[in-house]
Amino acid sequence: QEQMVESGGGLVQPGGSLRLSCAGSGFRFDDYSIGWFRQAPGKTREAVVCISSDDRLAYYGDAVKDRFSIWVDAAKNSLGLHMKDLNADDTAVYYCAAARSCLLLTSVPTCWGQGAQVTVST
Repeated sequence: QEQMVESGGGLVQPGGSLRLSCAGSGFRFDDYSIGWFRQAPGKTREAVVCISSDDRLAYYGDAVKDRFSIWVDAAKNSLGLHMKDLNADDTAVYYCAAARSCLLLTSVPTCWGQGAQVTVST
């Protein structure tokens, strides 16, 4: 059974930083494109970052470039996201996910977690 579970969400002030973690099981990270997407209330899913299974490069969404960074520990089957310079527009539920390709990460993911709430507010 393919599973992914997020942790590390919470409340942070604007300009602050936060780290999210994700534990995967039942599948090999090397066989998939993996990354994070987010969804704010009333909004559609937005890609945050995805590591392509084709070239092993990380592709970041324009809204988070130079602020967010992804890390992967294949041996521990874990995934993480370091977020800095957070603002109110970053408030959303964040999901780790795996897909056949990065193009499918938000639309047709093979597996994704239950989500971690991130709230940026004073």
